[in-house]
Amino acid sequence: MKTLPESLWIKNPQAILADGDAGGGLVVRDGVIAELVPSGQAPVTAYDTVFDAHDHVVIPGLINTHHHFYQTLTRAWGPAADAELFPWLQNLYPLWARLTPEALDAAVRVALAELLLSGCTTAADHHYVFPAGLDEAIDIEVAAVRDFGMRATLTRGSMTLGEDDGGLPPQSTVQSLDVVLADSERLIETYHERGDGAVIQIALAPCSPFSVTREAMQESALLAARHGVRLHTHLAETLDEEEFCLDRFGLRPLDYLESVGWLGPQTWLGHGIHFTDAEIAQLGAAGTAVAHCATSNMRLASGIARVLELEAAGVPVGLGVDGSASNDGSNMILEARQALYLQRLRYGADVPVRRALGWATAGSAGVLGRSDIGTIRVGAQADLACFTTNALRFSGSHDPLAALLLCGADRADHVMVGGRWRVVDGAIEGGLDLDELIARHTRSAKELVGGSPIRQFA
Repeated sequence: MKTLPESLWIKNPQAILADGDAGGGLVVRDGVIAELVPSGQAPVTAYDTVFDAHDHVVIPGLINTHHHFYQTLTRAWGPAADAELFPWLQNLYPLWARLTPEALDAAVRVALAELLLSGCTTAADHHYVFPAGLDEAIDIEVAAVRDFGMRATLTRGSMTLGEDDGGLPPQSTVQSLDVVLADSERLIETYHERGDGAVIQIALAPCSPFSVTREAMQESALLAARHGVRLHTHLAETLDEEEFCLDRFGLRPLDYLESVGWLGPQTWLGHGIHFTDAEIAQLGAAGTAVAHCATSNMRLASGIARVLELEAAGVPVGLGVDGSASNDGSNMILEARQALYLQRLRYGADVPVRRALGWATAGSAGVLGRSDIGTIRVGAQADLACFTTNALRFSGSHDPLAALLLCGADRADHVMVGGRWRVVDGAIEGGLDLDELIARHTRSAKELVGGSPIRQFA
């Protein structure tokens, strides 16, 4: 694995998205940003070597706030290709119930590779499927994240309300609450890191109102509070969910969330589409965050989140690619582009490009409760994504930062996490055999859908 010298000057970028004048670049020392160099100047801080960035657009590493890594195994699956959320889930649950450790490992690594190559340095994953034999799903994810040298918030998801009791998922995917809570506590104690520079963080994430019991929501909130970790769930994604909550709980989704002790700054919500004006104000007052998943919301025809109104009310907003079966890709720079265009469709063409880049960087960092990533400023972690604009799609473009989204950048040239290069010249460092990973992942996906036996992960 290639590491940086003690101090590096990333010199004279073509453009940079920084908090202040950094036209001359930045100096990285000991994994953090030590200096922003003004245009036309040289660093004051001593440096050991130089990375000439004159062909690069430099932005903070992108941050993905909502994903389901395992779903890379069921992308573009025909029976679910043209369905809305509830029938989409009902078609896919039986496949996911056959998930094995080896298949999950391949799925996670494919998702991480896609994200990293798109300029993403931190990802939140919501894993809630634990069929028999997959008790250590989050442990598998931790190992993969560490191998890729990325950061992650890995959420211990759960489903405790099966079909037999009026929920949506099949009984084979449901766990008892005691098992969920015990494993959640184990994962927090084993892996959760605190403070600036954290690599692995754990959060608790009962899946959704239609797949977990009220008790599971309440007990998860209490456990999270005891350990000082965050909470995550799907909420207000579809009108079907709203109808379910009214029928089962006699409450709208947000009122239900408040009733189980979740409404507060410790919580971020996947999707957050169907809120009233009063509910948006309520979210803002509580400081509860939203992960906007533009591509997934379009793919499943779920609706358009009211992002500008959420932000105006004080709601932290970031971006998520969502599962790679409702997006079918794990590309964060393309997700920022899609979010920009979807929000322009709602609010008008004057939604700024830089605002969409902000959702994918500082906005997403805030959603995950972090202030040490998502910005290029002195003291921040040196998590950076560097894009070139010398491909055919950029020919004739004039504003390099705007061109990233408007011209459709889809792959970073260099990516740094904590001061170490993780992508160099468009390739992942560390000896990853991408062809072998694709072959293994494709084999696992076919076996999962076909129901053939899958070798056990070693």
